[in-house]
Amino acid sequence: MDQEKGKRIELTPEQIVRERRRPQGADVVKQFGDRVILQFNNQTFVESNEAPRITRGARDVYYEDLSGGRTREIVERDNGVRIITIRNRNGDVIRRSRITPDGREYVLTYVDERYYNDVDEWRDPGDELPPMRLTIPRRDYILDSEEVEDPDEYYTFLEQPPVERVQRLYSIDEVKRSARVRDIARRIDLDTLNFDFGSATISDTEVQKLDGVASAMEKLLKKNPAETFLIEGHTDAVGTPEANLALSDRRAEAVAEALTNAFGIPAENLTTQGYGEEYLKVNTPGPNRENRRVAIRRITSLVAPVASNSDQQ
Repeated sequence: MDQEKGKRIELTPEQIVRERRRPQGADVVKQFGDRVILQFNNQTFVESNEAPRITRGARDVYYEDLSGGRTREIVERDNGVRIITIRNRNGDVIRRSRITPDGREYVLTYVDERYYNDVDEWRDPGDELPPMRLTIPRRDYILDSEEVEDPDEYYTFLEQPPVERVQRLYSIDEVKRSARVRDIARRIDLDTLNFDFGSATISDTEVQKLDGVASAMEKLLKKNPAETFLIEGHTDAVGTPEANLALSDRRAEAVAEALTNAFGIPAENLTTQGYGEEYLKVNTPGPNRENRRVAIRRITSLVAPVASNSDQQ
């Protein structure tokens, strides 16, 4: 991750995001504060900046230009740990590692640049896959928090492998954009976590509802410090689709912040994405608490080489 020589550039995390080059066919629809709504291939997505969450409290953060328009971000923490992230010219995360003071590297995400650089525009990698055929009971595939009686159920659920063989490694951005690829990983619906209408704020009482899933994450991270978890944000159908995309993304970020600040889950092991009103749990156009929710998937096998191989043996 750090052997290739780079040229130091004086940029802030915010400037890195502003100066990213978007692929052909990606149009900015609207901006809500630090959230940008993009449209491409007849799909609409929200784009946000994860750097403030990952760099918070760091001793030093700096950036380097690499060949091929790539950028390397180095986050140095007080305990000597370095988080190194390489992004391609479009700003997609193609590699991320945690390097400990003794030089040990944990690969959190890795995508083959030889393949990825051939993709000149954003497209759904799920189009390469056959239709999904689920052969297990729904509860073994989607765990509703309201049905959890023993907190250990979260760990038992999350430690299970994907529901089908992973065909190749994906970038985190590919996983976020493709429903078909995401669906390879099992999902926890945190339907006990309540968001007020139009709000992404989590009260202290609500934060405590994350204790069970946070304990499961902590246990998994002790076995494999390179685990990656995707936190998905959702809204009900009230309001414009674009505003709901931004709101859902803030909800996902709020949960990630709570998992890090209250339970010590490392920020780099969490990635977030909002999906607005696209995946309603209750099909209603009106306000609905169950639709204002977040979901969590363990996506390590989709984005990290070692875990992917071990899960498929």
